Amino acid sequence: MTTTVTPKTKVIVTRRLPDTIETRMMELFDVQLNLSDIPMSKAELIEAVKTCDVLVPTVTDEIDEDVLSQAGDQFKLIANYGAGVDHINLDVARNKHISISCTPDVLTEDTADMTMALILAVPRRLVEGERALRAGKWKGWSPTWMLGHRIHGKRLGIVGMGRIGQAVAKRAKGFGLSVHYHNRNRVHEDIEKDLEATYWDSLDQMMARMDIISVNCPHTPATYHLLSARRLKLLQKHAFVVNTARGEVIDENALIKILKNGDIAGAGLDVFENEPTINEKFLELDNVTLIPHMGSSTVEGRIDMGERVLINIQAFIDGYGSPDRVIGDF
Repeated sequence: MTTTVTPKTKVIVTRRLPDTIETRMMELFDVQLNLSDIPMSKAELIEAVKTCDVLVPTVTDEIDEDVLSQAGDQFKLIANYGAGVDHINLDVARNKHISISCTPDVLTEDTADMTMALILAVPRRLVEGERALRAGKWKGWSPTWMLGHRIHGKRLGIVGMGRIGQAVAKRAKGFGLSVHYHNRNRVHEDIEKDLEATYWDSLDQMMARMDIISVNCPHTPATYHLLSARRLKLLQKHAFVVNTARGEVIDENALIKILKNGDIAGAGLDVFENEPTINEKFLELDNVTLIPHMGSSTVEGRIDMGERVLINIQAFIDGYGSPDRVIGDF
C-alpha cells in the first residue's frame, strides 16, 4: 500500500517574528524565515510570490502591482502581519484572486496606550524636560520653568472612531478629557453614550474647536493628507496634534510650517510619511515629540499578531477562509 504524503504549504515570512511564532510556523508549514530581519527588496518579493503559496509581509513591504503581477498560480494568500493593509495593492490582489488577511483587534489596546502616552507627554513637555536634564540645563525646581498644560477638562477630537479611536476615547474619559470625534460614519448611539462622545459631521468645525487632535484613522486614498494645510490652519494656537495611525494622513510639510511658526502648541508623532526616513526639519523643532513607530511595540502584542497570522493561514488551508480576511475568499 502506497501512502501519499501531502506537501506542506510553502510560506515565506518577510521579517523576523517572535521566536515562539517562528517555531510554530516551522512545525506547521514549509517556511522560509528572514533571520537577518533586513527588509526584502522588490526583486526578492517578486521571487517570493513566484514560488510560495502564502506570503507573510509587514508594513515595511510594498506589495504593489509590480510584485503581484508576477505572482505564480500557486500564490493564493497574503497573511499580513499587522492591521493596516495600505502597503498592499488590494485591487490587483482581488483581480488575481489572491486573498488577504490581517491582524486586527490585537493591536488596539497597545496603540491606544501609546496614543494616550503622547496625549499626556506632549502638553506636559515631558520629552523636552528629559532632554534638558540630560543636557545639564536643569538648575533645580522653579515656579516658572518648563511649564506645560493640564489635559483635564480639555477637548479631545478623535479623527477615526474605529477600534483604536474608541479605545483612546475610553482612556481619555478617565483622564477627564471631553471626547469629540469625526468618523466616516457615526457610531451607534450606545457607544456614544458609553464614551460620552460628541459626534461632529464636519471635520473642519471639529478641528477649529479642539484643544487636542488625535489621528486614529487608516491610510486610504480618501484619508491621504486628510489633515491638509488648509485644515491644519483651522487649529487654535494652543492646540496639539497626535498621530499614531499613518504618517500619510497628515501633510507633514504643512505641519512643520505651523509648528515652526508657533501657530499650534505642539505635536506628538509615532508615524511618518516616508518611513523610515524622517523629515529633518522635524528634528529642529522643540515642540514636537518623535517616536519610531512604536504604537504596537509590546512583546504581548507581537506574539498575539503572530498567533493571528497562524490562525489565518491554517483556516485558509483548511478551506474555511481566513477569519480576518480583508478580501477573499475565491
